[in-house]
Amino acid sequence: MPPRSPFRFIAPGALVAIVVAVLLVVSGSSGGDSAPERGDGKPAAEKTAKGPKRTWYRVRSGDNLSAIAQDHGLTVDRLLELNPEIDPQAIRAGQRLRLRR
Repeated sequence: MPPRSPFRFIAPGALVAIVVAVLLVVSGSSGGDSAPERGDGKPAAEKTAKGPKRTWYRVRSGDNLSAIAQDHGLTVDRLLELNPEIDPQAIRAGQRLRLRR
C-alpha cells in the first residue's frame, strides 16, 4: 500500500479556515459602533468613566421606559420628570428622551 499524501489535510483545513473567517466577519459586523447588548438583545448603556454622560436617548423598537431608565441609571419617575410631554404608555421608536438637564 502506497504512503498517504499529506495533501489529504488541505481540504478539511481550508474548510475550517473558511468557517472561522465567516464567524469573525459576522461577529465583527454586528454593529461596530453600537452599544453593547444586555442579554435580551437590547443595547445597554455604555458605562465609561471617560467623557460626559449622554443627554438624549433615541427610542428603539421594543424599548420601554423601565429598561431605558435602568440602562441610564435613572428611575422611571425621574425619566418622566425630564420628559413631561411623553405618554409612558405610548412611546414609539424614533422619539427622543431627555436623560439629563
